[in-house]
Amino acid sequence: MNNKLLVSASPHIHTEESVRQIMWLVTLSLLPAGIAGALIFGFKVFWVVLASTLSAVATEALIQRAIKKKITILDGSAVLTGILLAYNLPPGVPLWIPVVGSFFAIAVGKQVFGGLGQNIFNPALAGRAFLMASWPGHLTSFSMPFAYDAVTSATPLALLKEGKAPEYLNYLDLLFGRRGGCIGEVCVAALLLGAAFLLLKGYISWHIPLSFIATTGALMWVFGPRGLFSGDWLFHILTGGLILGAFFMATDYVTSPLTRKGQLIFGVGCGLITAVVRLWGGYPEGVSYAILMMNAATPIIDRYTRNRIYGSQ
Repeated sequence: MNNKLLVSASPHIHTEESVRQIMWLVTLSLLPAGIAGALIFGFKVFWVVLASTLSAVATEALIQRAIKKKITILDGSAVLTGILLAYNLPPGVPLWIPVVGSFFAIAVGKQVFGGLGQNIFNPALAGRAFLMASWPGHLTSFSMPFAYDAVTSATPLALLKEGKAPEYLNYLDLLFGRRGGCIGEVCVAALLLGAAFLLLKGYISWHIPLSFIATTGALMWVFGPRGLFSGDWLFHILTGGLILGAFFMATDYVTSPLTRKGQLIFGVGCGLITAVVRLWGGYPEGVSYAILMMNAATPIIDRYTRNRIYGSQ
């Protein structure tokens, strides 16, 4: 008779889905936002995404070859980093910007820590933060939607920060991307389509995105421009990079908490920091910095929200 009480080494729960498959399917979920960005801002979007992606893949391959590690560019993680970085850039940036940003994202944001699974910060956001600190002029110059030339326009959040309420925009404009902004953040409808795919596949859960978005919206409503409870919470949810960040970057497996309770804490923290930056910071948007700050807090969140070991007190 077979002994059914034998215990093998962990992990004990397996899935047929590999890291490689998940990475490529997450990349697939981002395609609608990229296509929408190209339709809104023109074909130049393609070159920014391509430059960012190729730089990320090449940097990963060269570093792994230099340190004599297995080259893993086919796992899709470098491609995903390059695409996410490009989606966080204005469509009119010089092509050397995404190249340099992706190099930093992979070399410093990922490989310095030991590669995939060991990085502390989301690599794409680390690359964007580096670019913003180094060349802010290029990262704060946005093209007008459906104007395929050099015409520039401020984002709705930037206008609001300057006290110029963008009253010419309605919620449908914000939902379908008829506004200035970064390549992958402007068409909220396309992002929600990709997010729905990830949720249905079970690759992400609702805990981080919902707590992130709800906290940001609630605080922006409470601390409105005309006194308490006068803010336009829906405007703040549909503008900036909140939807892109909440569903596609804050949910990164490596840099977010493991437990459901920890994920809720993480999302609330991201929303709180985002709202503080938007309300009182000098920069109109705070999503990227909020996620990076909470990435740093992930180890301590995991420590205090870890599940109790079966049989322990």
